[in-house]
Amino acid sequence: MAVKISKKIVSYAVVSKDEQQQPAPALRAVPEHHEDNVVHLTEALERPEMLLGSTYKIKTPLTEHALYVTINDVVLNQGTKHELRRPFEVFINSKNMDHFQWIVALTRIISAVFRKGGDVTFLVEELRSVFDPRGGYFKKGGKYMPSLVAEIGDAIECHLRMIGMLKDDELDEHQKKLIEEKRAQYEGTASKAEAQDNGDFPEGAQLCGKCNTKATILMDGCMTCLNCGDSKCG
Repeated sequence: MAVKISKKIVSYAVVSKDEQQQPAPALRAVPEHHEDNVVHLTEALERPEMLLGSTYKIKTPLTEHALYVTINDVVLNQGTKHELRRPFEVFINSKNMDHFQWIVALTRIISAVFRKGGDVTFLVEELRSVFDPRGGYFKKGGKYMPSLVAEIGDAIECHLRMIGMLKDDELDEHQKKLIEEKRAQYEGTASKAEAQDNGDFPEGAQLCGKCNTKATILMDGCMTCLNCGDSKCG
């Protein structure tokens, strides 16, 4: 019986008579794996007719009019154990047209990254690392924003935490207790007027390098943040 060889021969061996007489090994049945029909967010996924959206207001001292950041989410595998809510597109609207061109470009790039799927949380850190050469500003609550782009990144971070893509960095019981003790000790020596300003943080508080909030005070010769618990003394 002739056998047609369609592949390149890379090695060969002579079969002995004993090996020829041995019966061929029985084929073992391979169990079938029934995988769930899980839908993943990729560029091939078409935009549904309806998306769930959330809008975040950004009001800065740099512009007269507020910006409204709307992030629309797609719900994947709805009604199954694999159900996920993932960002799909972003829109930014404002009466101020000074930044129209770069805002449109930014929204299109961010939306393209969202639709590509995968881990998109890196966008938050990239946007928050943009600094305005004219200087930043403090938003309500004493948090420092180095630029308008950084605050857009802050709004996206808020949304990703809301849908569960980012987890809150909660303080442990020891850190919470330390912050409460430091706050009580400071408020015991400072006036009430000082403790009511700057978003419930003391008026003389400095900017924390970890959480960018004006909540760092000098306690027992050590700079300690009353917001995140960061301390220069470890």
